[in-house]
Amino acid sequence: MTAADIEVLRELTKFYSAREQQRGGAAGRYALSAHLKYEATPLLKSRFRDENIRRATYSAVGEMTYLAGWTAFDEGLHHLAQRYLTASVRMAAKAGDGPLAGHILRALAHQAVDLGHPRQALELASTSMGQQHYGQASHTEKALLGIVHARALAASGDRAGTLAAISRAERDLGRAGTDDTPDRVAFFSEASLAHETACAMRDLGNLRDAAAHFKRSAATRQQKAYTRTHSVTLGYLASVKVQQGHLDEAFETWTKALDAMTGVRSGRARDVIVRMQSDLSPFRRRGSRKAAELDLRATEILRAIR
Repeated sequence: MTAADIEVLRELTKFYSAREQQRGGAAGRYALSAHLKYEATPLLKSRFRDENIRRATYSAVGEMTYLAGWTAFDEGLHHLAQRYLTASVRMAAKAGDGPLAGHILRALAHQAVDLGHPRQALELASTSMGQQHYGQASHTEKALLGIVHARALAASGDRAGTLAAISRAERDLGRAGTDDTPDRVAFFSEASLAHETACAMRDLGNLRDAAAHFKRSAATRQQKAYTRTHSVTLGYLASVKVQQGHLDEAFETWTKALDAMTGVRSGRARDVIVRMQSDLSPFRRRGSRKAAELDLRATEILRAIR
């Protein structure tokens, strides 16, 4: 193993990560998994010329394993995602890479929030905020860990804790740019922070602030590079608009969400469409032509995503 071999692993992980951000977890997941199984993981059995190379190898393979877990999570394959993510935490520990381990614990916490396990989510997120994880991370990664901690607090019903965690994440992101940010958090920006803040506000029942943050997220995101996330943000915003009783805005936003989902292969995008059809159901039964048109288009896109 050489430093050049390790750099190849990191470049491949960066490529597959960008693909996932743009087209969803199902796009390229099989190729990533095959590369991980047959080429990357066997490198852990190499003879390392020194401790630095050994640690760097475990870190690089661990990060690729994390990405395999994250793509499975986005595709809705949660048991598979947990196996990959748990394995990647162990690799990060063997590498002595505290920030990477924290990053992965944050992903597990995010998954637990989505699956409706607030206690587990809070335990994982709180662990990620420890000194060896959050304390050693770049400012951008600190903001990511912090906002997922806020999500876990919101899922647990802790309003004061959620607001404090959001404020800390905002401060951390405001300090970014002055330190070395790893590629794995290059995606995390103002738009990402606004999206997760909106989710936390929604989970606390604050629909007005949730809508405002979802709007800011959609307005500030680089849509071409982060198509999958952008489509999900719009879907969440439309759902909030329905709950607020702003139906025209909801219909318009759903249309934009469906436009963005063309070519996306993602379980989270699929979940947005399923929720959309549920929200549309009462209006469709009342004879709304717009609701019927959206439902038909959603069905067509859902077939493609599946």
